[in-house]
Amino acid sequence: MIIVDENVWSPIGTLTLAAREGRVCLVHFGPNPVQVDTWLDRWYSNEPRARAELRESRCALQQYFEGEYASIDAVPVELNGTPFQRKVWEALRSIPPGTTMSYADLARHIGEPRAVRAVGAANGANPVAVIVPCHRVIGADGTLTGYGGGIERKQWLLAHEGVAPRLPL
Repeated sequence: MIIVDENVWSPIGTLTLAAREGRVCLVHFGPNPVQVDTWLDRWYSNEPRARAELRESRCALQQYFEGEYASIDAVPVELNGTPFQRKVWEALRSIPPGTTMSYADLARHIGEPRAVRAVGAANGANPVAVIVPCHRVIGADGTLTGYGGGIERKQWLLAHEGVAPRLPL
């Protein structure tokens, strides 16, 4: 059973969460049920869904937004993607709050130093935003790069964690 929790308040806008067997499999920016269902259909087309509150995940996110950054580290996740994508997403969880890593550094970290573009593509395809902190990956020159939730959200999340990266010119 997939549980979908819509209209989760955050200082960066409404979030929609989805979990399967207690593991968060989606954090989506906005309350768009059509987009959420389309994404869930990709991985869980035959599983029933219910709309309900995911209290523990909501609480962990609320604590994160209140400055307890490590609260999201304990949230169990279910990462659906290729083996390479999952390798990148799992590595994202090892980037400590308040720090950043370049795409090239992340590629080296996972043992794939030549896969910088593939790391960027996997980072951009992360289905569990914030909890799997893809916002902590920036350009090699220290500037912000794209973010699925919008560059303003990425900038806010990093500033919230005490990082002030440069904006691209």
